[in-house]
Amino acid sequence: MTVHGEREMLPAVSKAEAATALKQFTDGFNASNSKLDPKVNPTYETESLLAVDQALTKAGHAVSPQGNPKFPPLTLTSPHFTVPRQAGWPKVFLADAVSNRNNTRWFLVFTRDAMGAKWKASYLSALSDNQIPQFKTDPDGYAEVVPADAKDSGLKVAPGELGKAYAAYLNTGKGEVFAPGPATDQWRKLREQQGRQPGARIQYEDQPSDYAPVALRTKDGGALVFFSTYYHQQKTVSEGARINIPPEIKGIMDGPAKSSNRMTFTTLSEQVVKVPAAGTAEKVAFLHRLEAKTSAKSL
Repeated sequence: MTVHGEREMLPAVSKAEAATALKQFTDGFNASNSKLDPKVNPTYETESLLAVDQALTKAGHAVSPQGNPKFPPLTLTSPHFTVPRQAGWPKVFLADAVSNRNNTRWFLVFTRDAMGAKWKASYLSALSDNQIPQFKTDPDGYAEVVPADAKDSGLKVAPGELGKAYAAYLNTGKGEVFAPGPATDQWRKLREQQGRQPGARIQYEDQPSDYAPVALRTKDGGALVFFSTYYHQQKTVSEGARINIPPEIKGIMDGPAKSSNRMTFTTLSEQVVKVPAAGTAEKVAFLHRLEAKTSAKSL
C-alpha cells in the first residue's frame, strides 16, 4: 500500500528524528558562536531565526574576527517534543528543553520542506514555566497546527494576519487586540522617548515579514503563535555632528561605513504570542521577543 504524504495526515517527525534535530541545533549553535562564522548558521537554521542569528554572527565576527573560543557551550536538557499530524509540506514540530543560559525552557520551531531534507530551526523563544501553554492533542498525543488564514483559524487574529496587525499597531497605536506590556504600549512609549533626544531624532516604521508564522492549538481553543516582523529606524543627528558606527554595526553594513549625520537600520524581530480563541474577551499576549539588526546604511 502506498501512503501519500501530500494527502495523508501523518506525524511530522519521529521522536528519534526530533532528538537528532535538537542535537544538530545545539552543535551548530555552539560552532557558530565560537567560530563567529556566518557560513555555519545556514547548516542548522532557516527563515527568520537564520536571519536573526546570522546577523548576530556577522556583528560578532566584526568585533572578534578570530572567533570566540571562550564561548560557554549551550546545553539543552530534559527535552520535550510537540509533534503535529500534517499533510503536505512544509512540516513543523516544536522542541522545548531546559537551557543552561537562564534556566528557562527554550522553545524551538523546526521545519523542513521535503522528505530527506534536514530539519532546521526557524523560531526560538525562551519561556518560563508559568508561560508554557497546554497544547491540544488527539488521542495519540499529536498536536494540531492552526491554519494561517482567518477562515479556519478560529482565533481572535489569524496567524497569517498577526504580522500585519502588529506592525500596524506599532505604527499607529491603534489595535484593540493586543494586551498591554513591554512589546506593545510600553515599547511605543519607549520609542517616543528615544525618538526625540537633544541633537538627535529617530523615526520608526514597522512592516510584516515574508516568513511564515507557525501556530499550534492550545487546549483552551487559542493558539501559541510564532511570527516575525521588521522595523526600520532612521537616525538623524544635528548638522555638523556625525553618528558613531561601532564595530558590530560595521559587520552588517550595506555599503561603506562613511561618516554621516544620517543612518538607517533594519531590525528583524521574532515573537511568540498567546492568541485567544475568537469570541473571547482576552487579548493577544506577548510571551517573548528575539531581535537583531540585520542591516545598516550610512546616508
